[in-house]
Amino acid sequence: MKPLEKHASYSGPEGPVVLVIMDGVGIGKGDPGDMVAKASTPNLDWLKKNSLYTTLKAHGLAVGMPSDDDMGNSEVGHNAIGSGRVFDQGALLVQNAVKSGAMFQGEAWQDLTGSLGDSTLHLIGLLSDGNVHSHIDILLAMLTQSQQQGIKTVRIHALLDGRDVPPTSALVYVDILEKHLAEINQTEGFDYAIASGGGRLFITMDRYNADWPMIERGWNVHVKGIGRNFESATTAIETLRVENPGVIDQDLKEFVIVRDGKPVGPIVDGDSVVLFNFRGDRAMELSRAFDEPDLDTFNRGPIPDVKFAGIMQYDADLKIPKRFLVSPPKIDSVMGEYLANSGISQLAVSETQKYGHVTYFFNGNRSGKFDEASEKYVEIASDLLPFEQRPWMKGGEITDVILDSINQGEHQFIRANYPNGDMVGHTGVLLAVEVSVEAVDLCVGRLLEAIDAAKGIMIVTADHGNADEMYEVGKDGNLRRDADGNPKSKTSHTLNSVPCYIYDAGDSSQLQLSDHSDLGISSLAATVIDCLGFVPPEDYDASIVNVK
Repeated sequence: MKPLEKHASYSGPEGPVVLVIMDGVGIGKGDPGDMVAKASTPNLDWLKKNSLYTTLKAHGLAVGMPSDDDMGNSEVGHNAIGSGRVFDQGALLVQNAVKSGAMFQGEAWQDLTGSLGDSTLHLIGLLSDGNVHSHIDILLAMLTQSQQQGIKTVRIHALLDGRDVPPTSALVYVDILEKHLAEINQTEGFDYAIASGGGRLFITMDRYNADWPMIERGWNVHVKGIGRNFESATTAIETLRVENPGVIDQDLKEFVIVRDGKPVGPIVDGDSVVLFNFRGDRAMELSRAFDEPDLDTFNRGPIPDVKFAGIMQYDADLKIPKRFLVSPPKIDSVMGEYLANSGISQLAVSETQKYGHVTYFFNGNRSGKFDEASEKYVEIASDLLPFEQRPWMKGGEITDVILDSINQGEHQFIRANYPNGDMVGHTGVLLAVEVSVEAVDLCVGRLLEAIDAAKGIMIVTADHGNADEMYEVGKDGNLRRDADGNPKSKTSHTLNSVPCYIYDAGDSSQLQLSDHSDLGISSLAATVIDCLGFVPPEDYDASIVNVK
């Protein structure tokens, strides 16, 4: 890869270019559920009046999802921001592979299912149609295919969502699944059933090695069949809700389905297992638990001799997992690599919850640095408390790292993610969400002072919406309400655009908004490169700015 070409008349700012990603802070409609609008944000308000300002698409086709009905998410958002182009993402790749039959004709699926005999096929994954980590339609297609192949016994280990879909919608998806299973089971000799489950934030779907006990709880339930016993998933969910008033699906405790007092689906020697989540960050640790014989992060006990595959390979560099059904997107020539080859020193910083997004996902699903000498990655350990209890999260510490770099003149390009609007937004606790947005605004204010002193450029934006829509909004623009007339809570991402503020504390006359319209967050890469004084690659999506 060649170094970037320098602009003929613009050499970039005296200080650094700082890209601030306010995770989950979109542009809402100003309704009662719009916590971004409700929050006190004097620094963002000032930026809107005193910087270049525009809005960017951060969902659907603009980030490589199947349609504009699909919300964006942090993974695809950071892929788009870091790569400067839009690549078909996991949801679309898997959808196409299922439609064409390529997934079922592939070597991995044939290997897992062709030699099962009397053994069991296990399908583990998030049970919803959120299309962020998974989609129930993919699961149903796998069940239908299994039936057509004559696989007699299938067990589903259902992770409950309530995060990318309405917070207490689990039974909607369980009902769809149970009806599908009942139809298959009408054929003599077939036994398809839900074997275990629990909330996605209580079992199985940890990320970035933050909470291995969560993986251990999932392993015990899915593999060993150890957990509280119920006769059905419906009974389990209904009982757990009664016992924990106000609990949302993502936090429901684990359960095991039993018949005649015995678990219906422990994973044993000779079985095959598919993890059907296509997003990588929350699939890595369970994949490692199946694939790595020497893993010592928790006591797995006797490891069953099974064939395991992910629906995708979640880390191509680390080969996690070793076996997969659909090839992941091949993202190349990302901004970080261009900057490293052009001699630009870089800092990436966030707390654990989003550290992988400003590193791995930002770099096109690539582990490691492009240049050890010029790049610095800083991870600040996230709290293990529920996010609504500390909605400021690690914003202060992230800001401290950035300020140290600016004050020391250490890096020319700094990228940071403040997770607050997203992670707290997923809790559905409105006051905490409001505070989370205000906490980020305070951090932006601290950065503004340093940017002014250093005569740098700061770009403040987001990867998708969340905190901007905490109540469900119908297509008519009105709030959806429950039977009692109360607004329905929303904990998922939104389809809203995100803000983009570009503040030049130096000679701002050399940058102006481009006349391109309808841009997405993939345009941020070319924008950063322009601001640094280089010409963006020809195949990058158009920059938000023109350089005079």
